[in-house]
Amino acid sequence: MTLDFVKMSGAGNDFILLDNRDGQISLTREQVTRLCHRQFGIGADGLMLLVPCTSGRADWAWTFYNSDGSDAEMCGNGARCFARYAQRVTGWQKPSLSFESLAGIISATFQGDRVTIRLTNPQGLRLNEPVPTRAGLLQISSLNTGVPHAVVYVPDADQAMVQQLGAEIRYHDHFKPRGTNVNFVQVKGPNFIRVRTYERGVEGETLACGTGVTASALVSARIHGFTSPVRVQVQGGDELAISFTDANGQFDQVDLNGPATFVFEGRIQV
Repeated sequence: MTLDFVKMSGAGNDFILLDNRDGQISLTREQVTRLCHRQFGIGADGLMLLVPCTSGRADWAWTFYNSDGSDAEMCGNGARCFARYAQRVTGWQKPSLSFESLAGIISATFQGDRVTIRLTNPQGLRLNEPVPTRAGLLQISSLNTGVPHAVVYVPDADQAMVQQLGAEIRYHDHFKPRGTNVNFVQVKGPNFIRVRTYERGVEGETLACGTGVTASALVSARIHGFTSPVRVQVQGGDELAISFTDANGQFDQVDLNGPATFVFEGRIQV
């Protein structure tokens, strides 16, 4: 099987995108893993297929895989890339589009090479829960922004043990059975944080995580009194922006804005 693909980056979070509107592409978990492998494949944090929306609830739909071949409900940086990809390959002329994900309907609007996506409403906010780890008892907050996220505040993100401690928290009994993504957050100033993320499904640090920075921004609104919009510096160096409303103790109209760039395109034999 020969695949025509596009490689894209959302603030350093990189993805393989495939057009499967005709339904001819069917990939095994092993094939997805191979394609995402950085030495034996194209190399990516995840893989997305553009498919028709059969429910009629959105313009398009996606099939999304983590780099380990597992299904993913949602990915903020991936959603921005997917929206620009769908715009390009379908000749979409409208200023916005919507697509169906396992987390719900995601809408996107375009501003040049930046995209704003409206995320589904976050759920399950828990603040400052004590969690025993090998680094000691940590105060960890958690929030589901389409996928589950843990938020740990650190004095210096450069010194955070992202790989070691991230892996421990990701599989911790406290977050069973699904596990969690883990965000290490440094407060840089008013409404400004730096975030490094250990991603579930990638099983390592990525240069950015859209749903992770969103969870970090919303938790910071509760713990540090942040107001919308919140600026977030990610490990890849780019800056994302999270806007939201906060009324009666509930977050609503949560938007994530950031770059979505085309890197290269090609053809690969699977």
